[in-house]
Amino acid sequence: MSQVLNLFNSVGPEQFTTMICQIAPYFSTIQPSVTALRPGYAEAHVPLRKEVTNHLGTMHAIALCNAAELVAGTMTDASLPAGYRWIPKGMSVEYLAKVKTDIRAVADGSGIDWAQAGDQVVPVDVFDTEGKKVFAARITMNVKAS
Repeated sequence: MSQVLNLFNSVGPEQFTTMICQIAPYFSTIQPSVTALRPGYAEAHVPLRKEVTNHLGTMHAIALCNAAELVAGTMTDASLPAGYRWIPKGMSVEYLAKVKTDIRAVADGSGIDWAQAGDQVVPVDVFDTEGKKVFAARITMNVKAS
């Protein structure tokens, strides 16, 4: 089991989120809460706060990207077989609607063969509080056997 998944299961979502934000401090700028993590799936909640808004009063594009990278990275780590490692290689995004509420970011890697080395594209969808998809990302992870 991955160390990240083991940590999530051991300490619970709240403490796990705090620890991830200490390991990668930039994630703390969006004040996320990782609510679910298992092989092939991760989910996080991000509150709409003044600190993550743009000049329109909506959630800033980079805050959305930050949330996408958080769930994609933790899900990738939780999904890899022992002896594998990963690093993000690229990200493409679509801004589908202005975000005026808290968000829920979901990475679903259930259709990915994590034992296959090379580039793996992780889909991330972000929803507002009404369940409307407001943002989509595809994050390319370079996966290698150690």
